[in-house]
Amino acid sequence: MPGGVNSPVRAFRSVGGAPFFVKAARGATLITADDRELIDFVCTWGPAIHGHNHPRIKAAIAAALENGTSFGTPNPYEVEMAELIVKFFPSIQKVRMCNSGTEATMSAIRLARGFTKRDKIIKFSGCYHGHSDSLLIKAGSGALTHGNPDSAGVPASFARETVVLPYNNPAALAAAFAANPGQIACVIIEPYCGNVGFIIPDAGYLAYLREITAKHGALLIFDEVMTGFRIAKGGVQEREKIIPDLTCLGKIIGGGLPVGAFGGRADIMDCLAPLGPVYQAGTLSGNPLAMAAGIAALTLLEELNPYARLDALGRQLRDAVLAAAKAKGLPVQVPQCGSMFSIFFTATPVRDYATALTGDAKLFAKFFHACLERGVYLAPSAYEAGFISTAHEGAAIDRACEVFATAIRDL
Repeated sequence: MPGGVNSPVRAFRSVGGAPFFVKAARGATLITADDRELIDFVCTWGPAIHGHNHPRIKAAIAAALENGTSFGTPNPYEVEMAELIVKFFPSIQKVRMCNSGTEATMSAIRLARGFTKRDKIIKFSGCYHGHSDSLLIKAGSGALTHGNPDSAGVPASFARETVVLPYNNPAALAAAFAANPGQIACVIIEPYCGNVGFIIPDAGYLAYLREITAKHGALLIFDEVMTGFRIAKGGVQEREKIIPDLTCLGKIIGGGLPVGAFGGRADIMDCLAPLGPVYQAGTLSGNPLAMAAGIAALTLLEELNPYARLDALGRQLRDAVLAAAKAKGLPVQVPQCGSMFSIFFTATPVRDYATALTGDAKLFAKFFHACLERGVYLAPSAYEAGFISTAHEGAAIDRACEVFATAIRDL
């Protein structure tokens, strides 16, 4: 395997050392191949909002498995999943399932171009929307961590159709639309960034984004693959009361199995084949095992409504880090909302790609290993969001706060 991993974000190149291998997981805990137990704040990069190996999700997969792994035909689980998504996300009138967040964003971009009959798109520096060619330009996540935000293999002609702007900068948006009149098909954004670390938009920024796209006839796409069902049941758009034209989803809606989805206004979605001219397909789309797992995960969220509890856990973690850093005299930023957070070692408030890069990545690497040695696992990058699950409640969050404080004191 190139680099010893099947996804570069799993490598330890930016923090040093070699990645551990995991043989099992339960609740808030990973069990490594050499029997270490680690409190996990990666949560499979977001999906495990109920913790690992939840009995309800496991039982749902087992029940679905009794009837087969894949049919290549429509199945009842797809209908139930679509109904749940439409129920939770009022902006979504119709939804199409796929197999990954990358597929969801790639397909949403194609759909936006087909609907508007325009070619150019706008994205934002540090926002990662998967690894399709049009979107892997000034990307965050692993591309940023490994020092390669502009991937080799992306043709220059593709890159010319993607306008990259700074996040949280309304003037740059206005200038881009003025410079490309009638050419912008869509604006795609992580409404709360999670792939350059966790960044929250300035007050009014998302509302301005909605206003300017509507004014110029461009579609607004919210990439809520991370934030959907995690920041709130209806994602960031519920919290901020913004209605995008299209929304991309993934992670939680698969309950830990491969999944993606995109949906939005019915008139836009009806441009998809077989009704319209925009082609998109997938052999395993709506796979019954993934749908069963996702339905169990979403049903649990509806029953438990854990968002206030998750936010309390996030604030407990944030406050522990800030208190330890203050006592040490160490500048740190800990943006946090609900069950997502980041730790940046910088005195500069982090509000975009440029300010995220002011964080001391070498100091983060020392902090990362100090935590790992004490049994707490964070993403092996200074530029990734952390995730909290309901399973962290109690002893796990208390222990993690102790470890974070000790690791900061020892820096």
